[in-house]
Amino acid sequence: MNLILLFESDFTGNKRAVLTGRRLAHMTDVHKAKPGDTLRVGIVNGLVGTGTVLSIDAASCEMEVACADAPPAPLPCTLLLALPRPKVLRRLIECVAAMGVKKIYIMETWRVEKSFWESPFLKEEVLKEHCVLGLEQSRDTMMPEITIRRRFKPFVEDEIPEIIKNTRALVAHPPAEDPCPRKVEGLVTLAIGPEGGFIPFEADLLKKLGFEEVNFGKRVLRVEHIVPAMLGRLF
Repeated sequence: MNLILLFESDFTGNKRAVLTGRRLAHMTDVHKAKPGDTLRVGIVNGLVGTGTVLSIDAASCEMEVACADAPPAPLPCTLLLALPRPKVLRRLIECVAAMGVKKIYIMETWRVEKSFWESPFLKEEVLKEHCVLGLEQSRDTMMPEITIRRRFKPFVEDEIPEIIKNTRALVAHPPAEDPCPRKVEGLVTLAIGPEGGFIPFEADLLKKLGFEEVNFGKRVLRVEHIVPAMLGRLF
């Protein structure tokens, strides 16, 4: 935890916050915090600054908060992600939140296992928890927006045209001839399929909307590896 993320419910006054639970445990076990210590904090969807420990015990920590700095700039990317295996999804949400992606669409495709949609990891509170872990890692405060879409074809036809407007739309597709570009200027919409990739019908739908099909070389990578690799190359 490189930043302690504070929520509105933590504040007891204008500049006073009380922490319990996981964050308190981290402060006592890792930071070995004691009264007078100053730690890096940030307010959800707000500024970054410091929190000075006023008191701390096994039940809670009270700190005085002073935040005046802007969080890191967001990555100029909207991610369209076919639902991966639930355990992979948790790691991916943390990863892309840490990297600065602020708009994430989780979608169904033909190769997505139907049972994945029954996972408790798709609950809003669980996704939010993993977003928080990613933000704390990267010292960010701006919470990503996650949208779930179950029906691929209506999503592509009805919503994606508006999503990709004024962006460079790219789809990771191993058979593509063109390599993934580097250091792209401007906004990007990046579509990542499931293990095994998009089926031809799905890839054709995206291509007709203006998506550029790109590959990442001859190696076949897992979804959890290709997402951060492509984000790193693009930006």
